[in-house]
Amino acid sequence: MKVFYSTQFVLPLPAGHRFPMGKYARLRERLLNEVCSLELAQAASASDADLALAHGPDYIAAVVDGTLTASAQRDIGFPWSEAMVERSRRSVGATMQATHTALLEGVSANLAGGTHHASAAHGSGFCVFNDVAVAARVLQREYLREHPGTRRPRVAVIDLDVHQGNGTAAIFAADDSVFTLSLHGEKNFPFDKAISDLDVGLPDGTGDDAYLVALDQALDALVQRFEAQHVFYLAGADAHEGDRLGRLKLTHDGLLARDRRVLEWAWVRRLPLTLCMAGGYGHNIETTIQAQVNTFGVAAHYWARWQNQRP
Repeated sequence: MKVFYSTQFVLPLPAGHRFPMGKYARLRERLLNEVCSLELAQAASASDADLALAHGPDYIAAVVDGTLTASAQRDIGFPWSEAMVERSRRSVGATMQATHTALLEGVSANLAGGTHHASAAHGSGFCVFNDVAVAARVLQREYLREHPGTRRPRVAVIDLDVHQGNGTAAIFAADDSVFTLSLHGEKNFPFDKAISDLDVGLPDGTGDDAYLVALDQALDALVQRFEAQHVFYLAGADAHEGDRLGRLKLTHDGLLARDRRVLEWAWVRRLPLTLCMAGGYGHNIETTIQAQVNTFGVAAHYWARWQNQRP
C-alpha cells in the first residue's frame, strides 16, 4: 500500500509547544519496521492553482508570502516559517497523491493530513490548508477533464477525529457533490461548530460501545442520504482515552473496531478510500503512534483485499 509523507519538514516550534511534531518521523520509522506491505514515498508539493480549488487567493498569498497577521498565526497555532509553508503544501500534495493512487489500488494514505479546521479564508487548530478539501476538488477536476459533459464524482468525507471538521464542513456547505460526516466530541474544540451534512456530537467520556453504535448509525444514514463514489477517512487517534485533548474514552481495541468498520463499509461498496491521520496528542506520544500504526495495519489488510480481487 502506498503511503505519502513529508516528515523531512520539521517546523521550528518553541519549547513546550503542544503540537507533537516528532510523532510523524517516529510513526514512519515504526511503519517501515512493522507493516511490511507499505511502500512509503515522499510527497510532492501542491501548487497555488491546486490550493485555489478550496482556498481564497488572498489567504494563499498571505501564507506563501509570510504576511499572515499575528492573529492569524495564533489561530493556526504555528509561527510562520518557510518550513511551515512547504510542509503545508506537501501535506496537501500527499493527500492528492494518495487519492490518485486509491483510484488505481483501492486504498492509499497520507502519513499526516486531515487538516480539517482550515477553511477557505483562514487556518485554525494546527491546520494551514485543508488537504482533504483540495484533494476532493482535484479528484473532481481531473475526472471532468477525462469525462467532459458528465457530473462531478460524489465524495464522502468520514471525519472521525475527536474535533469537529468545521473547516471542511464550511468549504463544502453549498456543494451537494460532497457529503461531510463528522463524529466528534460535542463539547470539544471548535466551540463554534460549523454545520456538516451529518454531525454526531458525543458527550465527554464516551467509550467503545456507545461510540461504535453511533458510528454504525452514522454510516447507515450516510448510505441512505448519499451515493458516494470516493471516500476520505480521517482516522484521528485523539478519540483515545489517553489523549490530552480528546475527552473521549476509546481504547485501542475500540479504535481498531472503528477503523475496521469504516474500511469494511468502503470495501463492501468497492469505494476507493483515501486515509489521513488527522489528530493525536497523547500524554504519552507512543500511545498515539500505536493507535496510528494499528490504523495502517487495518488499511493495509483492505488494500491487500483490493489487490486480490484483480483479474
